[in-house]
This record gives sequence, C-alpha cells and structure tokens, in this order.
Amino acid sequence: MAQVLEFKLPDLGEGLTEAEIVRWLVEVGDVVAIDQPVVEVETAKAMVEVPCPYGGVVTARFGEEGTELPVGAPLLTVAVGAPEGYSGSGEDSGSAPESSGGSGNVLVGYGTGAPAARRRRIRPDRLDRPVTEAPVSAAPVVKAPVLEAPVVKVLVADASVSEGPVPVVSPLVRRLARQNDIDLRRLAGSGPDGLILRADVDRAIRTAEETATATARAPQAQAQAPVQAQAPAVAVAAAPNGVAAAVDAERIPLRGVRGAVADKLSRSRTEIPDATCWVDADATELMAVRAAMNAATGPSAGPKVSVLALLARICTAALARFPELNSTVDTEAREIVRLSGVHLGFAAQTERGLVVPVVRDAHARNAESIGAEIARLTELARTGKLSPAQLTGGTFTLNNYGVFGVDGSTPIINHPEAAMLGVGRIMPKPWVHQGELAVRQVVQLSLTFDHRVCDGGTAGGFLRYVADCVEQPAVLLRTL
Repeated sequence: MAQVLEFKLPDLGEGLTEAEIVRWLVEVGDVVAIDQPVVEVETAKAMVEVPCPYGGVVTARFGEEGTELPVGAPLLTVAVGAPEGYSGSGEDSGSAPESSGGSGNVLVGYGTGAPAARRRRIRPDRLDRPVTEAPVSAAPVVKAPVLEAPVVKVLVADASVSEGPVPVVSPLVRRLARQNDIDLRRLAGSGPDGLILRADVDRAIRTAEETATATARAPQAQAQAPVQAQAPAVAVAAAPNGVAAAVDAERIPLRGVRGAVADKLSRSRTEIPDATCWVDADATELMAVRAAMNAATGPSAGPKVSVLALLARICTAALARFPELNSTVDTEAREIVRLSGVHLGFAAQTERGLVVPVVRDAHARNAESIGAEIARLTELARTGKLSPAQLTGGTFTLNNYGVFGVDGSTPIINHPEAAMLGVGRIMPKPWVHQGELAVRQVVQLSLTFDHRVCDGGTAGGFLRYVADCVEQPAVLLRTL
C-alpha cells in the first residue's frame, strides 16, 4: 500500500518568492529516490536543481517548462511506498526506493547523500490501485494519473472550494492583479483546487490588452473617453499634443534576472544619495608589471594574472586605508555599519543578464588568488550555475565596463553597499610624461559613493590612492 504526498516549491532562500520551471528531470511514472533532483528552476538569482524530499513513484507534475510558480505552489506528487504487485524482477528489475516521510532538504548539496536511483517507469496497471489516506500534512490519496496533466487537481486536506477567500497563494499574484485592476474573483485558477497562478493573471491581462487594442483602433477610440475604464491593463501613453501613442508596442515582463536587477537599481537610486568623482590615470606601468608577472619563468612563474585581478587587489588595499567605503547604512537604526571584511563583487555580463558574483574575503587574498576566484566565478556565471549565496553578501563592487569599449560611466551603487569603482577601457592617448608629450596607456576611473557614509574628501582620497597604484604599482609594496 502507498500514500500520495504533495511536494511544493520550497523556499529557496535569499528572499526569493517565485521561480520559473526550466527543465523537468523526471517524468510521470518515474521512480525517484529521496533528495533526487526532479526539476531545474530559474530564480531571480541563479539556476537551481530542486531535490524531492520523498522517495517513490511520480504520479503528477504541475506546470509546463517556462511556467512561473510562487513558493508554496505544488510541483509534483509522489506515491510513497512500493506499489502493490511490484517486484524486483522482470523488466522493472531493481530495488525500489524506500518510503520515507521526507528529508526536509531544499537545495542540492545539502541532502542526505543518498545516491540518486536509476530512473525507471512503473507500468500504469501497477499504479492504478487503491491506496491509504495520507497524513493531514500531505495530500490525501487519489488514483495516480497515467498521463502528465499540469492541471490535475490533487485535493488538499480540509480544502474548501465552495465559498471563502480568493484562492491565491502568492502575494505577488495579488499585487500584479491589483496593479492591473484585475478582479481575482472572476478568474478561474488553473492550479490545484482552482489556485490562481501568475499565469492566470497574465492571461487575463493579455485578454484585456487585446480588447483595448481592438477598441483603440475603432474611430471612437480617439474620443476622450476614460481609457482606464475600457482597458485597465494597458498603460496608454499620450504624446504632448494629446494624440494617443501606439498600443501595439511589445511588452516585456520584468522578471527573473532582469526583474531583480530593475528592483535593486531602482531601490539604490531611491534610497542612496550618491555622488560620483573620476580621474584619468596612466596605466602604462601597471600593464608593464602585469606583462612581467605573466612572462616570469622558473620558480617565480605562476598562473596568468588579469588586469581585473590587479585592480581588485588595489581596491582591497584602498579599502584598508579608507574603511568608510566598506560599509552600509542601517536606515531603521540610523547607523553606519562599518564592515570588517571585504567581500568584493565584480560585474559580469551573461546571456541571462548582468550578475555580480562575490569574491569572499578578498582582503585576505593576493592578486593571484583573487584572479583565480574571479575566473572560477565568471565561468559559473556564463554557464548559469552560480548559487544565490555566490551572488549576495558583497561589501564593495568593481565594475569593469571598459570591456564594452567605453571610456567612462557613472555606475549605480549595488544596494546596500556604499561604493562602486568603475573602470573604463585602457587605450593609447597623448599624455604628458616626465615633462614631455608621449603616447601612454590611459584609463578613466570613476567612484560612485554613498554620501551618507563619507564626504568628498574621503572619496577623493580613495580614488587618488587607486590612481596612484595604477600609475606606480610599487606603491602597493607598502601593503604586501
């Protein structure tokens, strides 16, 4: 005998409230072991493989690939315990996973260490048998569906669908409906027990948009009737002369990495009174030192050192002299929190968008160690395998926008940090060197800082020290 347990999308940490299904790793009818990864999801911070805390047979999956689910929404159901008539011989040979109440683990790497069982199918006739009721904390037993059906309704204990509150789990769904004037009571949810998902609200918004488009193209649409009464989900912009703007423009949802970046940058601009100072520096000597390091042979040889690694090491030395910039502001307590360690973030552009991996304890590393960690994190970023922990906790950010072929910028501080150093491209320019005009390798450095943590004198001193180290790398010998 078996019982059917419902596995819901767990809290993935770091304040994440939803995730998008990227790829299912199991099919309906597969046998899964405890803590075996069953689905790959994309959050606003990283790609994560989610393990199932139950061992048994997958009886249903909820959500197609590309569907966005809130935390707490059902992912799949598992028949725990060997199905009646199941044997370890024949075409379905192999021992079935032991039944369990679940490990309670969330992310891969924190499981029990049990090896993942080989995926195998159980014939439907062995699943179509009566089973006992599940505990109240899990879903009660239903006949295991043979076919995958994202909208199969698994009744939750003590659930009532007759009357009561609107069946919405996610506050994000409620907010999205409220912002677009969508009446949730008029929607039929596609989730279990009529649960209204974000996809249902998005569908209602699109329907309203199509209605508004048809209305706007009619002659009477140019009248000055209230647009919001006809199409609450469409924001119709008006030109200065009062003519309505085109309504067939592409609308791209702000979600995933793009949404997280938008929220963080908006919060930074809203909360932080930032200021920017910049300086041009002669990087000729720094480039020569790097070339000498990488050309070394024999006992002094080592891994290649990048320009970004040298600049990161300069930053840690500068922060040791100007610790005010390695801090954050506690607005509720009205206190500046000065941080003892430097966790250096660096901006990396990937196919998924801009991410900022963090080099932990950068203050305790040399240029070679920082360079190796930057290379490792960059590769993880490019393959989409960075964990949320590797993308958070930074105290200062280094932004090398020179790789895009630009000279300068005014970077936005990575909230809740207090400063960010921007580095432009290094290129030959005319420069006065030792009293004579010469062609030198010049770079523009810009520092954006939170004016609450320090004044311009401190910020200027930090930037000047960084520029001095770029122009005369021997200055760093004082701190090595």
